[in-house]
Amino acid sequence: MDSFRKQLDALMGANRNGDVQEVQRKFSDRDVCRLYLAGLCPHDLFQLTRMDLGVCPKIHSLQLRKEYNEQTKQCYNRELEECLEKHVLECDRKIQRALKRIEEDDVNAATAIAVSEVTRSSEALEYTRQIKEKLRIAENLELEGKTDDKIRVMGEVEALRSTRADRQALSLLEAFNKDRALLLQGNAPPLAPLPYMPFPPDARTQDMIKEKLNKAEVLGEQGLVDEAQKALEEAEALKKLVSRYDMAPDPNKVLQQDARATDQKLRVCDICGAYLSIYDSDRRLADHFGGKLHLGYMRIREKLGELRVIFRMIASSSAFQL
Repeated sequence: MDSFRKQLDALMGANRNGDVQEVQRKFSDRDVCRLYLAGLCPHDLFQLTRMDLGVCPKIHSLQLRKEYNEQTKQCYNRELEECLEKHVLECDRKIQRALKRIEEDDVNAATAIAVSEVTRSSEALEYTRQIKEKLRIAENLELEGKTDDKIRVMGEVEALRSTRADRQALSLLEAFNKDRALLLQGNAPPLAPLPYMPFPPDARTQDMIKEKLNKAEVLGEQGLVDEAQKALEEAEALKKLVSRYDMAPDPNKVLQQDARATDQKLRVCDICGAYLSIYDSDRRLADHFGGKLHLGYMRIREKLGELRVIFRMIASSSAFQL
């Protein structure tokens, strides 16, 4: 309930019902969120996901943010930088753990595709620029009390995000297609040998394997690396069940086993840490790029990059004056 109330406050203002007596506050008050004033509060990013940080216990006010930007020299930027660095370091550690596990079966997984590079096209960057501009307009409309206009602009923002996600998905899909082509040509590093299974598993076992793989995919998208890996291991254990019949290997069935092995060619998103398969569809990839987890970590990394540019400019200016 608090989460929905917070979203309504952000959209229509805290006094949207006209029944709350306004309290005169200053941006320096202790109950005002400094991270929000400096540009980004992580509590706003992962609402209604497994990474949900809950509702920020402090006040978010666009009017106070405006006053902060007008009256200060960005004195809370360092505090925001430290907070965002913690989130990035935690995500990067999760990514490294996932890569280490995957490359045990696919030594090329750790370096095959950098999602952030493949999807950073000029077209995607232009959509990002338009989104930022629309968000700035929406903030100004809220300050002016034009709620209906703000809702309209936020709808345009969502449409731009959806289109950007589709374009990014197509870019990554093209890279994955090249990855698959290498596998078919036999130029990719050899897979670890799989134990021979004379007969495919029965229908019940196949259903169990499919269930485990689907579970791993969902958990990976949610950033739950350990749980996703466990589900994959359980699926592998089911696949390695040996038939009670001992028969000579059938070359055709061996090829089928190799084909099934490629179904698990996983990659790790270097922005949010989610698992991606080189056999994912464009719709599945678009859902990933448009998901709250990916968008949240993307905003964190972008904001951290902006802050570091500001700090470098300040340092260069100070050194020049000396």
